Amino acid sequence: MPVFPFSNRHTIRTSGSSVSLIALLTLSVSTTAFAATDAPVAKPGEKPRHATPASAHKASAKTHALTSRTAENIGVEGHRQANWVSNPVSAATIREYVAGTNPLKALTRLPGVLFNSGDPQGVNTWQNSFLMHGFDQSQIGMTLDGIPLGDQQFSNVNGLSPTSAISSENIERMDVSASTGSESVASTSNLGGTVQFISRDPSHKRGASVNQTFGSNAMYRTFLRLESGDLNPQGTRFYVSYARNDTNKWRGGQDQFMQQVNAKVLHPIGQDSRITAFFDYADLQMQNYQDYSLDMFNHGGYAIDNFIGQPGGYEKAYRLALAQRGLPGGQVPAAYANLKSPYTASYYEGAQMQHSYIGGVSADLALTDRLRWQSTAYGHRSYQRGSVASPLIASPNGAPLIDQVTQPDTDRFGFTTSLSYRIAHNVLNAGLWYENTHFDISKPLYQEPLLEDVLNGTATPVNGLDNLKNPFQNGYRQVFNTNTFVAYFQDTYHVTNTIALHAGFRSVLNTSRVGALANWQTYTRTTAIAGGDSLTSSKPFLPHFSGEWRFAPGHQLYFDIAENVKVYPVSGYNSGSSPFSTSQASYLASKSSLQPETDWNFAGGYRYTGRLISGSLYGYHTIFSNRLQRISTGPTTQPYTTIQNVGGVTMSGVDGAVTLTPVKGLSLTNSISYNRAVYDDNITQTINGSRVTYNIKGQQVVAYPRLMYHADLSYTWHDLQAHIEAQYVGKRNLSYTGDTKVPSYWLTNFGARYDLSKQLHRLSHTGFVQHLSLDFNVYNLTNVKYISTMGQNGYPMAGDYQSVVLGAPRQYFGAVHADF
Repeated sequence: MPVFPFSNRHTIRTSGSSVSLIALLTLSVSTTAFAATDAPVAKPGEKPRHATPASAHKASAKTHALTSRTAENIGVEGHRQANWVSNPVSAATIREYVAGTNPLKALTRLPGVLFNSGDPQGVNTWQNSFLMHGFDQSQIGMTLDGIPLGDQQFSNVNGLSPTSAISSENIERMDVSASTGSESVASTSNLGGTVQFISRDPSHKRGASVNQTFGSNAMYRTFLRLESGDLNPQGTRFYVSYARNDTNKWRGGQDQFMQQVNAKVLHPIGQDSRITAFFDYADLQMQNYQDYSLDMFNHGGYAIDNFIGQPGGYEKAYRLALAQRGLPGGQVPAAYANLKSPYTASYYEGAQMQHSYIGGVSADLALTDRLRWQSTAYGHRSYQRGSVASPLIASPNGAPLIDQVTQPDTDRFGFTTSLSYRIAHNVLNAGLWYENTHFDISKPLYQEPLLEDVLNGTATPVNGLDNLKNPFQNGYRQVFNTNTFVAYFQDTYHVTNTIALHAGFRSVLNTSRVGALANWQTYTRTTAIAGGDSLTSSKPFLPHFSGEWRFAPGHQLYFDIAENVKVYPVSGYNSGSSPFSTSQASYLASKSSLQPETDWNFAGGYRYTGRLISGSLYGYHTIFSNRLQRISTGPTTQPYTTIQNVGGVTMSGVDGAVTLTPVKGLSLTNSISYNRAVYDDNITQTINGSRVTYNIKGQQVVAYPRLMYHADLSYTWHDLQAHIEAQYVGKRNLSYTGDTKVPSYWLTNFGARYDLSKQLHRLSHTGFVQHLSLDFNVYNLTNVKYISTMGQNGYPMAGDYQSVVLGAPRQYFGAVHADF
C-alpha cells in the first residue's frame, strides 16, 4: 500500500487523541409486505432508480460473491427507516456537483431546502448554513451510518460536520425526512427532520479509483480510493481513501486546505448478517472570509476581506486599529470611507483549524428469520481552533491589537443497540442510545508584535494557524460534561399490501454540567461567566404517528405527526444559542424560565411516479414552543450576546414538485416551496435600565425565505450528460423585527460529463482502466452578486449587523475520473 502524501500546511499543536469506534444503528427491517415502501422510489429532482427484486437475491448461492452481495443488500436495507416522508438522494446526484462539494448542497434538489456557503464547494464550516422547512442545521438531526453528528452549530460540541465525517465520494446516499424525523434516529436536536448519510460499502472487486479536479483560484482536489476486493470466500473486504482539497480564496489572501482519510471494513456472516468498521480522519486549515454587514454589501463593494496575505497587510490592520483608538499613525483605507463601521470591516486575520478522528464498529445480526439485533460502539475526538485579530484590546507591548483564539476540544463515546421482530403483519422495533461528551473550550489571547519590528524583519505577526505558544492571558475557559440517554419503541403495522400504519415514541434524558475555570473580566466584561451548575432536559414520552396508502399503481398518500425536543445546547461564552454562553448573572436570571425547545409537526403528502411524469405535493404545519435565539449586539470579535426565549413560532408551508421525462435522456424538474413561519409574541428587553419592546410578532423567522423555487434540466445523449440548475431564494429577515432584509437572488449552476470508457476500450483491450470520464462544472453561471449565509455571529433585534457572508462569484472546474 502506498504512503499517502500527508503534509501539514502549518505547524500546529495537537492534543492527545483517543481514536475510538463509530457508526450507530437505527433499525427498521424491510419485509415483503412493504418492500415497495422502502424501495428507492424516484423523487422529483432525482434520476429514476429501480429497486433490485427480492427474488434476485434468492436466485442462486453458487458463488461466495453472490452470497456476499445478498448480505450487503440486507445490511443496507436494515438502516432504512419506515418513514414514508423519507426522500433518498443518491450518490449520482452528489456526483453532479464538483468533487468534494459539501453533500448537503445536493439536498437543494429537494423542495424547501436551502444550503448556503461562502465558497463554491461549501467546505468552510464557519460560513456554511443548512435550512429545511424553516429549521436551521442546529435543529435538524444528522447521522452517518447511524452515528450522531450532533447539532451542527460551528464548533460542534457533540458531533462533526458531514464534510469532516466522510469524503463525499464515499457516500452511497442520503435519506432525508422533512419536518417530523424519526424516533429511531440518534439525535437530540431533530426538531425539523433528519438527514441520514449512508456510506458506500467496499467493492467485491479489487481495484482503485482516482479523481483529479482543477478549478478557479488555483483549486485542486485529489481523491484516491483503493479497494481490496473479496479477501476470502465469505466476502470480507475493505477500502481506504485519501482526499486532499486546496484552493486559494476568491477574494483576499491565503488559502483553504483540507485533507481526509476514510477506511471501511465489511465482514459478511452467513447470508444476512455482517460486521462493519469505519474510520475517518480529517485535517482542516483555512483562512476565513470576512463577514459582511448589509452596509458593507451596499456601500463597500464585493472585495473587502481580512488583510492577511495581501501586500502590507499587517501594516494596514495595525494602522486601522490605531485609527479606531484615535492614535497617531492611524489610517482608514479609502475604500472604507463610506462605511458606518469602517474599523471592524477588516481584521488582520481570521482562521479556523480542526483535527478530528471518528470511528467505530457495528454488528448487524439476524438471530432468527424474524429477530434482528443491531449494535454499534463509536468514538470521536476533535481539536479545533478559531482565531481572529481583534483591534478591541491592546497587546501588553503596546500594539493596538491582539490575536484571540477560540479552542474547542471534544471527546465523546457512545453505543446504540436495537432489536427488531417481525410477527404477523407487524414489525416491532426497540432501541437504546447512550452518549457521554466532554467539551473543553478556552480563549487564549496572544500578543501581536509592534509594527516597526515587523517592518524591520525582527518579528512576525501572529497567525491563528501557526504553532501558537505562550498566550499573555486566557479570556475564559469553560468545561462541560454531558450524558445523553434515549430509548424508543415503534411498531409498523401493515393493514394490507397497500396500507401501513406506524406508531412509536421516544424517551429523552439529557444532563449537561458546566464549570468555569477562567474569566478575564477585561475580555468578558463580566465578573463571572456561567459555571458551577447543570441543566437537564427530560421528555419521557414523545409520540410519533404516520401512515401511507398506495391506492393505485404509482400513487401514494401519507401523513406524519410527531412531537420532538431539542435538548439544551452547549456552547462556550458568547458563542452559540446555549443558556451557558452568557454571564453567570444572566444565566441565573433566566434559568427559572428556561424550557427546552419543543414542537409538534403535522405533515401530509401525495406522490405520483410514472414513466413520463412524476410529482409530489407536501404540506406541513408546525407549532414551535420555547424557541431559544442568540441575540447579538456590538462588534463581532467581542459581542454582547444574550440567549432569549423568543416564545412560540407558528409555521405552515407547502411544497410542490414535478419531474417530466418526455423523451429518453431528457429530464426537467420544477419545484416551489412556500413557508410562513412567524413569531407568536413580541420581545421585551432591558437596555440601559429601560424596558424596550420589539415588535416581532407576525414577522417571518430570521434567515429563512417565504418563497423558493428550483429548476433542473438534464439531458443524456450517448456518452454525454449535461445539466443546468437554477434556484431562486426570496428575501430573508436579518433582524427579528424585519426592518433589515437580505435581498433575493437567482443562482445558476452548470455541469457536464463525458464518458470516455467505450473509446478507451476500443483502443486498448488490456482492461487496466475500467472507466474514464471528464467533468466540467460552472458555479454561479451568471456571476450574480448575492448574500449567502446569515447569522453566523447571531442576529440583531433590529437594524444591521456584521453577520452575513458573500456568495462566491463565477467559478470554473474540470476533473478527470478513472476506475482501475
